[in-house]
Amino acid sequence: MAQVRGANTWREELASLVEDAGIMYTEETSFPTLPPFTVEKSTAVTEIDHETEPPETLKEQVKEFLKSWCEMILELGRGCRDILQQTVVTEDSFIVQKLGGPVAKVSSRLSFLNEFLPEDRDPIHAWPVIFLVLILALSALNLNGGHDGLAPPVKKVLVHPPSASRIQLPDGRHLAYREIGVPGNKARFSLISPHSFLSSRLAGIPGVKTSLLEEFGVRLVSYDLPGFGESDPHPSRNLNSSAFDMLHLAEAVGVNDKFWVLGYSSGSMHAWAALRHVSHKIAGAAMVAPMINPYEPSLTKEESRSIWGESLPRRKLMYYLARRLPKLLSFFYRWSFLSGKHGRIEKWMSVSLGRRDEILIEGATFEDFWHRDVEESIRQGNTKPFIEEAVLQVSNWGFSLANLQVQRKCYTNGILPWLKSLYSQAECELGGFLGPIHIWQGMDDQAVPQGMLDHISRVLPGATIHQLPNEGHFSFFFFCDECHRQIFSTLFGSPQGPLNQAMDGGEIPSEREMEEQPLATDSTKN
Repeated sequence: MAQVRGANTWREELASLVEDAGIMYTEETSFPTLPPFTVEKSTAVTEIDHETEPPETLKEQVKEFLKSWCEMILELGRGCRDILQQTVVTEDSFIVQKLGGPVAKVSSRLSFLNEFLPEDRDPIHAWPVIFLVLILALSALNLNGGHDGLAPPVKKVLVHPPSASRIQLPDGRHLAYREIGVPGNKARFSLISPHSFLSSRLAGIPGVKTSLLEEFGVRLVSYDLPGFGESDPHPSRNLNSSAFDMLHLAEAVGVNDKFWVLGYSSGSMHAWAALRHVSHKIAGAAMVAPMINPYEPSLTKEESRSIWGESLPRRKLMYYLARRLPKLLSFFYRWSFLSGKHGRIEKWMSVSLGRRDEILIEGATFEDFWHRDVEESIRQGNTKPFIEEAVLQVSNWGFSLANLQVQRKCYTNGILPWLKSLYSQAECELGGFLGPIHIWQGMDDQAVPQGMLDHISRVLPGATIHQLPNEGHFSFFFFCDECHRQIFSTLFGSPQGPLNQAMDGGEIPSEREMEEQPLATDSTKN
């Protein structure tokens, strides 16, 4: 048994486990021996082994971490978007049923903004990107502005104690005013001036000298529009109420006869309203760089093209918002002149400047006046009066400038006037404003387009237009002694000093002289 087992060597047992391949393994059979395996290290391998890989820097680790984090956030956002699209934004969801109508109305009103996008851009994807970029840009500007050491310090708006004289109007409101020049009992001429946008009673005629007013015997009365300065706001003001505020002011300060009205820039619309609604109390009008409604229906294509073509894009936006979305103006006003800090006049007013205007506003005198006038204008810190003023300019005024043109009106309506006109001359009377209208306009005025002046001269051929070469929007009216003298000489003739009641019987020429004066001034029309 042992022999049998011993006869079966391990080679035989191994051979029995595999398939018979015809090879017999015997004790003499031996496997060839292989040479010992040795690894020869090459020079390249040796260098790699000796070189250790550089460790990853902290910057690279942070970079890779942020990259991974952004990828995770992106995937999370896509997942949230898919969830919202499948659950919230569906037509039968509660949110869409409640907010779908209002959102659709807002989208339809803002659809005009899509015209500014390229044709190949989807507004749904484009506007979120635009708003995100805008927020980032404003943030960057804010950060950069805080570290800009070369920029001059921005002056803050100051609050001054009340200093105005006030009257009480028939409806209980109070109107603040300022009076300079000769006293009321010695005034040969009374001149009432409503201020322009972002201004106050302190403006009047900026820089006019008291000695010049006394030389011509002029009493200058300027006042704060409702809600500006120290005047109470009006619950529902319009140009009609503005004209009667002016009339009540004249009566309250003792102007018993006719007075002159002076309108500058956007303040001219209140002067136009006075000529229309209280013309029986107006002796004449002086307009400096007057503005009109840019949406006036009677504008010709050429006039309208000139007005809109010469206006800055920001000013066009302000016009559109005032006409269609006035509540959005509050955001712009809070961000600009109601921010508590002073700024440049061309930025706040959305206008460009001519050469002389730029020289003027760089002076310390103008800067001090501008800052004080703005501080008084925004004293109440309310956006409502400014929005009202902007809306008034672009809304229906209730009249056209053509209504101020002198024309003969004959009454033949009705049976009795018609029968009477068959046998006698119909009853006729002169309509429109009968007094003189003088307009001064700088030819380098970048704020009032040429189309506005063209429209005024077309619909009011009786007005006297004084075109001023090289003058801008501010350079003729602000701090110009010769300019002020030119205005007074044109309106009032040769200076005669204050009224001497012992020798002079009144304040103004007779009605016949007033009717003849426009005919005389037509011959000097430029």
